[in-house]
Amino acid sequence: MKLLVTGVAGFVGGHLVRFLREEQPGVEVFGLVRPHGSAPPALAGLRIVEADLNDPSSVEAALDTVHPDRIVHLAGQSSVHQSWLDPGGTLRTNVLGLVHLLDAVRGRGLRPAVLVVGSAEEYGTVADSELPVREEAPLRPRSPYAVSKVAQGFLALQYGPAGGMRIVRTRTFPHTGPGRGETFAESSFARQIVEIEAGRRPPVLHTGNLEAVRDYTDVRDVVRAYWALLERGEAGGVYNVCSGKGRRIRELVDALVAAAGTKVEVAVDVERLRPADVPAQVGDPRRLREATGWEPHLPLEQTLRDLLQDWRERLGSEIRAPLGGR
Repeated sequence: MKLLVTGVAGFVGGHLVRFLREEQPGVEVFGLVRPHGSAPPALAGLRIVEADLNDPSSVEAALDTVHPDRIVHLAGQSSVHQSWLDPGGTLRTNVLGLVHLLDAVRGRGLRPAVLVVGSAEEYGTVADSELPVREEAPLRPRSPYAVSKVAQGFLALQYGPAGGMRIVRTRTFPHTGPGRGETFAESSFARQIVEIEAGRRPPVLHTGNLEAVRDYTDVRDVVRAYWALLERGEAGGVYNVCSGKGRRIRELVDALVAAAGTKVEVAVDVERLRPADVPAQVGDPRRLREATGWEPHLPLEQTLRDLLQDWRERLGSEIRAPLGGR
């Protein structure tokens, strides 16, 4: 079986490849990367194919090389904050990138199973009475990024039947773990704490909105869900990928500080506040669980400890983790 992973050089892509090497060694994994883009993870068995999703001809050439049986579409602009800075670029990358990919698949008469990864941001603001949110909830996107993911989902619904592809969609809630980029809140907190440990910055942790509620899952559990949906998800179906448990961002800060055993002052930075923040995102994972039997295995506290240790290693701080930290 041949699997093509777009955006393999990103956070989730590396974890997906590691999962497949350990759990599905018979799968031949091809990773799509942009020419002169970010280097993909150095993982055994990963075969690199270069293509720019904004260039249809290069996508067609990549598909001629691979002829995939399955595709996981991870590539795209994934930051809400960045989408406000460059709305047009976000829409072009996320929407047209998917169009070019699915056009190339259909034009070659291929019939792969395709997983199109969406976002909980598509739901927008949800009333407390609607939580945990189910897949039938109305979509109320509140950022250019969220609009781009809604558009991806609806395009996938058109391309599936038209091209004879089994396309499965997700609405993935926040996920984190080792390797998470510092543009995301919890990873920024972890990096700052490690720099404070190392004496590289004053003991002040700069944050955004700490009252927002989010449903976090470990990325290593998320990639298991993605594979399960490729195998057993319903064509045209959409599935929340989430834990079903909401946490205030303040709780994440407290857990990271406790795990590090470092005293810090927490200061809200207005530059880190979003123009239109969603107060609460908590999902209902029942549809995913019923279709695949998936359950998250890793508790958030372990995820945050692993994220701290990952930043220690990335920054080369040479700090021995405090006794309570691991």
